[in-house]
Amino acid sequence: MVSGRCAVLRGIGLLVLVAIAAPALAAADERYALIVSGVSGTEKFAASQKTWVESLQSTLQQRLGFGADRITVLSETGTGTAIANRDNVTRTLASLKSRLTADDTLLIVLIGHGTYDGTIAKFNLVGPDMDTREWKAALEGNAARLVFVNTTSSSFQFVPALSGKNRIVIAATDSAAQKYATMFPQYFIEALDQGAKADNDKNGRLSVWEAFTYASQAVKQAFEKQGTLVTERSVIDDNGDGVGKEATAATGNDGVLAKTTFLDPLPASSAANPVLAGLEKRRITIEAEIEQLKAKKGDMPAGQYEEEFERLAIELAKISAQIRATK
Repeated sequence: MVSGRCAVLRGIGLLVLVAIAAPALAAADERYALIVSGVSGTEKFAASQKTWVESLQSTLQQRLGFGADRITVLSETGTGTAIANRDNVTRTLASLKSRLTADDTLLIVLIGHGTYDGTIAKFNLVGPDMDTREWKAALEGNAARLVFVNTTSSSFQFVPALSGKNRIVIAATDSAAQKYATMFPQYFIEALDQGAKADNDKNGRLSVWEAFTYASQAVKQAFEKQGTLVTERSVIDDNGDGVGKEATAATGNDGVLAKTTFLDPLPASSAANPVLAGLEKRRITIEAEIEQLKAKKGDMPAGQYEEEFERLAIELAKISAQIRATK
């Protein structure tokens, strides 16, 4: 009897792998992005930031299919409402807040420099800087899934400050000692631009988790190649506990939300078919539940885990079959 059940579970496991390997729909209906390129300080950094911002904006539009009207860029060279200052940041976030729904995703990427005075961290803007408390206040009431990526030095304090439900917070550094210019933005943008290169599970989709791990590993390899001490270690929090973890240290339910969050557009076939779109959404939800279940496996009785896994796996297989039949 036991061996028969194991065989069933192995078979279901194969169905799960097949289902998850198939391209899936991003959970969000609409995707928005705010890119803030702060004060550069020198011509060298200004050139780097300009290149990164242009590359990221192009990648979001050309490869990831963000609508041009869904991307806001604030920079030190901008004019009027496009200047990277406190007023424009808060105004933009307030405007987005009125438009965003629980089905949307908001990506925020900070590029430039950060500081930490031993008490609070800031992101350097044109004019007064914004500290973590101000960013937290500006983001309160945001209904969308938030992917907040601070690529700067001294960014580690943004993780506990902005952590929360339905939020993925990434920082380029994990301590006050890491106060030097970072390489993380270069490789994070590279991951988004060259999706297949960072697609670890080779399912044709690039999750936020995969982009984060790709960038983290690339930074480490860059330091190894230079033969110098590693001065930046990126961390992520997506379970709301306020504790940033490196990709290699993530345990339990760390990474579950990031692994099931994608910035890809809705497939054209699904966008034109409400029934198919609904099925694709349900598949993403089940995949997230499976990831969450796996994270809790060590704390569950074996029998209970197997029953829950079997139930979700069967549902996932049925949904995947319906999707194939609907296309």
